[in-house]
Amino acid sequence: MSPFKKEKIQTKNLRHYATLSGDKLQSKWKTIVIFIPFAWLLLFFLTPFFIVAKISLAELVITSPPFSKMIEWVDGSVITIRLVFDNFIYIFDDPLYARTYLNSVKIALISTFFALLIGYPIAYAIVRSKPVTKQLLLFAIILPFWTSFLLRVYAWMGLLADQGTINNILIYLGITETPIRLLYTEFAVYIGIVYTYLPFMILPLYANMEKLDSSLNEAAADLGSGPINTFFKITLPLSMPGIIAGSLLVFIPATGEYVIPDLLGGGNVQMIGRQLYNEFARNIDWPVASAVAIVLLLLLVLPMAIYQHYQAKAAEVK
Repeated sequence: MSPFKKEKIQTKNLRHYATLSGDKLQSKWKTIVIFIPFAWLLLFFLTPFFIVAKISLAELVITSPPFSKMIEWVDGSVITIRLVFDNFIYIFDDPLYARTYLNSVKIALISTFFALLIGYPIAYAIVRSKPVTKQLLLFAIILPFWTSFLLRVYAWMGLLADQGTINNILIYLGITETPIRLLYTEFAVYIGIVYTYLPFMILPLYANMEKLDSSLNEAAADLGSGPINTFFKITLPLSMPGIIAGSLLVFIPATGEYVIPDLLGGGNVQMIGRQLYNEFARNIDWPVASAVAIVLLLLLVLPMAIYQHYQAKAAEVK
């Protein structure tokens, strides 16, 4: 075999080895990249979930921590597993919890609707604005996150109080002679939730609308379609993923909200977050509180899972 042919074979073998090594390295990195989110999910979601689920199946006892053990050794050789479902039965039997769940869902749905009603035009205006103006408007949307959430809620308490800024303006303008009760009402809770979670509605809508092809609107206008008809036939359907994403980002945390109903609603607005706090901190009934949390989680996760299932089926059909 000639030296030239030998060198050619060696070069080919080296290239093949380098390709195999690169593929193995790429496969390892891909495994690591996939593993990190799953590890994060396991550590910060599934682990706390299983702990709460375990407590929800325990019994209230006067010890520290205030719940019975699920697994016990009897005589050092026999393992007993005790599951108590009385906490869930108690929740479904007591009408207070049903009313609280329904009220939480109602407030979250109405707040999500108004956040969408306000957020959609704002997101649309940001997309249509000039590049410099767009950056300034996005900065204004994100700016509230730079201040404390509690500080912003307390600011609304000052605005909505009987002697607060809003009532003083209404009295000054002659709209009312006596202060209107705004604070510690359901109305105040709606304002607080919409104000707090409005950026979570605007940003997904903006991200979705930014990707829309403007030539579709131009083509519709050339074919004689009016602005309103174009909006309902083209813009609105294409922006539906942003609407769904923003609505979920508002509805899910609003359902379990505790701080806003407690500060702006006082004791007059009962939501499931406040009920959770009462069971954990005041009644020291961790098993019932854990059962309330599990039911709330299922209430939020199951509709999302069903929606994702039908979305996947629709994608397969397309």
